[in-house]
Amino acid sequence: MQEEEKDHFIKNIEIKNFKCFNDFKAEGFGRVNLIGGKNNVGKTAFMEATWINTYSRNTNGFFTSVWAIAYMRDNMELICKDCSFLNKQLFERTKSYFSKSNINTVNYELLNKDGKQEYCFNINNKETIINVNSFSYQSEEISNIKYIDNFGYTNNQLKEAFEAVQKRDTEEILYQYINDFDSNISNFKIIGGDKPQCKIHNGNYMDLNEFGDGLKHWISIICSLYASKDGYLFIDEIDNGIHYTNLDKLWEIILTSSKKQNVQVFATTHSKECIESYARVAKRLEDEEITFVELGRNKKDELDSVVMDSEMFQRFIALGNEVRGW
Repeated sequence: MQEEEKDHFIKNIEIKNFKCFNDFKAEGFGRVNLIGGKNNVGKTAFMEATWINTYSRNTNGFFTSVWAIAYMRDNMELICKDCSFLNKQLFERTKSYFSKSNINTVNYELLNKDGKQEYCFNINNKETIINVNSFSYQSEEISNIKYIDNFGYTNNQLKEAFEAVQKRDTEEILYQYINDFDSNISNFKIIGGDKPQCKIHNGNYMDLNEFGDGLKHWISIICSLYASKDGYLFIDEIDNGIHYTNLDKLWEIILTSSKKQNVQVFATTHSKECIESYARVAKRLEDEEITFVELGRNKKDELDSVVMDSEMFQRFIALGNEVRGW
């Protein structure tokens, strides 16, 4: 991969005024970045803050990412997608946000001034102040920035990601990866508009939901790697529903496909087996464009991180060290 192809990769980020992050900095990210640490330390919040930074090319992009985070957190159904009241309510859960990376600088604040409410944006040194009554609350999807939350994709989201596989004529590769997960499955289709189904070896199709969450998560990740070409893929709890015996194959798919598709991946886990598998596969593939990000709290009870490059991470694993606080 030529260096210019990596220009969109997040290499460093500073986060302020967002959830558990008061004044946080981290740097040294690679093409694939696995985030670990004890429960409730802020792994998901870190990924959300980073996702907002990549999405915030303008005010609509910022709104879309912030709104989506609130939406995903509630695991809500899309019954009021066009309801401006609901959109406003979800958006205003975030009162302020600041992040600065090598890609974007984003500063936002909800202000109450002289009885008026205003959204104040400063994105890459372009300031925009909008009265809440004048804001459009229009979403702006960026097709190659994907986020798989811990609830997993809806059928519509999976359909959209699968279309990227179809457009690249790579269905056969997907079928092989699915067969690696379950040898009884021969292919995958979206039937009847938005109904994901798998064909088993007796020739019958079964709804994807009948196979359990692990297979849907597996297919969602693979399809999203193609849909995120030249962009970003964020995966919360990457090993959700995946048996530990399948983790090596999953990481092999992610490491090889992210390189081919020029995708930067951020993922979280709380599984020791998942971390060890990640190290093992990266070592076997001689992939040095990976990092392990350990989140934790220092002696002052401040949130901090250690970003381990490939060499440091492999040494960390070889010495049998434990992730802080586990």
